[in-house]
Amino acid sequence: MVFSSNIFLFLFLPAFLGLYYLTPFRHRSWVILLGSYAFYAWWRVDFLLLFVAVTLWNYVIGLGIYRSGIGTARARKWVAVGITGDLATLGYFKYANFGVDSLNGLFVSLGYQPLELAHIILPIGISFYIFQAISYVVDVYRGDTEPTRRFVDFAAFIALFPQLIAGPVLRYKDLADQFAYRTHTLEKFGEGAIRFMQGFIKKVFIADSIAPLADSAFALSDPSTADAWLGILAYTAQLYFDFSGYSDMAIGLGLMMGFRFVENFNQPYISQSITEFWRRWHISLSSWLRDYLYIPLGGNRGGVVSTYRNLLLTMLLGGLWHGANWTFLLWGAWHGGLLAIERALGVSGAPRSFRISRWLMTFLFVMVGWVTFRASTIGSAFEFYSAMFSFSGFELSGAYLKDIRGLNVAILILAYLIVVVMGMRDRFSWSLDGVRATPLRVVLPTLLLPVFLMAVLKLSAESFSPFLYFQF
Repeated sequence: MVFSSNIFLFLFLPAFLGLYYLTPFRHRSWVILLGSYAFYAWWRVDFLLLFVAVTLWNYVIGLGIYRSGIGTARARKWVAVGITGDLATLGYFKYANFGVDSLNGLFVSLGYQPLELAHIILPIGISFYIFQAISYVVDVYRGDTEPTRRFVDFAAFIALFPQLIAGPVLRYKDLADQFAYRTHTLEKFGEGAIRFMQGFIKKVFIADSIAPLADSAFALSDPSTADAWLGILAYTAQLYFDFSGYSDMAIGLGLMMGFRFVENFNQPYISQSITEFWRRWHISLSSWLRDYLYIPLGGNRGGVVSTYRNLLLTMLLGGLWHGANWTFLLWGAWHGGLLAIERALGVSGAPRSFRISRWLMTFLFVMVGWVTFRASTIGSAFEFYSAMFSFSGFELSGAYLKDIRGLNVAILILAYLIVVVMGMRDRFSWSLDGVRATPLRVVLPTLLLPVFLMAVLKLSAESFSPFLYFQF
């Protein structure tokens, strides 16, 4: 089940919220848990067993760490066992096919028979809930949170359906107090509903309308330079509005249930460096990688060479987390290398002034990286690069034009207008707190509803369109 579906909007969500608010507070974790399991089982019931097993495993590990004593040798053994089990689960389901395929490519090139392995289906959301489970185990060991005594609260945290499939990556220590006590007000519910509608519009009205521009460009066997640039501009916007739209919907649903989740995006395409980009893009993941990978590797404490190594290794593993493909490793290496270069040059991740040249250069670097992120193979990625930078064929090809419409281009222009306006608003701290802005605060939610209804009609008239980050 996905948020952008009629069955979620008109059946699951009303039924869940109705039951949730009719249930006394002390039992609402059970409603969250059972509702989230139903949400997940809608895809495949059998993988629900894996989900439950991961939950039980990490709950027991957390208790074992706490009973052994924070920071003790015995506690470290519990952590090692817990994380090994989590990573083994993730490795088997997400990377076994990739590993065997890579080995088979080597064996065939050497004249050996390839290995045979039944295709393993990737459980949706596994990358997110495994990372959340690991953070819980590590935080208990560090003494940042106590293991919950109520198993249902921990199980509900892992299964929390608003962010289950594509984040944000949550940490139990940030939600522990909210499971114990949280407020439910009409104002908070309304805030959540507005946030959900914003995300829905981003996904259905903008990202899905741009998608044909990107899909058609990357499907061309011989794209022109114009085809390639329009295609990567489209994918850059599509990925942002698709993923940030999901995050907005997740945060909005959380507010409807009384939770406040961490923000996951902060106008990333206005960044003036790759360092700043990673402080604004997929914030929950970048902070997770910093706290549970980069710092444990040594961070910047071991000298210049070690710092660069740790940056590169963190981004390589971050790239691999996104998908079992050499293209994601290359994407991670690209960002890791740029981060290392910026650190060497002393580039600030929080610039005080705005320089258009740095903004445009950063945006170009991000787009170049998105090519490998989108391409199915490294070979096809470099073919796309060749089309982008050959600077031949400055007109859109006939093969490309037959697959796209003027409306697709118009929505793409609208998307970038939104990116620039909202980015400049953040950059220069434009405020809506003045007297003149007060009517605007009233009008915007009113305008949001008809656009949301249009997006619902668009969804009903078109085919199913999953979120891009579901594949990760």
